[in-house]
Amino acid sequence: LFRPSTHNSLKMKLAIFAACVASAAAFAPASKPAFGTAMQAEDFLEAEPYYDQSSIPVNVWKNKAPFTGKVVSTKRIVGPTATGETCHIIIDHDGDFPYWEGQSWGVIPPGTNEKNGKPHSVRLYSIASSRYGDDMTGNTGSLCVRRATYWCPELKADDPAKKGICSNFLCDTQAGDEVKLTGPAGKVMLM
Repeated sequence: LFRPSTHNSLKMKLAIFAACVASAAAFAPASKPAFGTAMQAEDFLEAEPYYDQSSIPVNVWKNKAPFTGKVVSTKRIVGPTATGETCHIIIDHDGDFPYWEGQSWGVIPPGTNEKNGKPHSVRLYSIASSRYGDDMTGNTGSLCVRRATYWCPELKADDPAKKGICSNFLCDTQAGDEVKLTGPAGKVMLM
């Protein structure tokens, strides 16, 4: 027996199935990796055995002898109407600054402290990328930084005298700029 309602139900199910397949195909990679790197085994930075934490790099680079990395890119990652500004900063370390997920980098902003004339102190930022970096080669790492500003109710504007030294430095960096880094810091929050 042919029932029109069953036929329409079957057509509806087929249409939904076709839409699901089409939308899933949209997420399939269409080309090579974005950075144009050759894919390699993704375990070259893994501990062996996996639970061994004896090889975790901790405080390899110190305040008096920091590592100098180069900024690959700095991009605003919040919408134009968002309150505040958050930037994604990719830093190239040529594989000379290994780290594990859950660790932090110390960033030394350029310049001196106006109060005491000494170089600025280190500010810690959680590393936002996996140990393989943004290009999956282990040569980069990234930070997500919210620009620290202070809204002055009297001025009805941001007070530049009270802006965050390091967050503003990082959010203003451009490709090729150098960043002094210490660490990696932390062994408690590893993932």
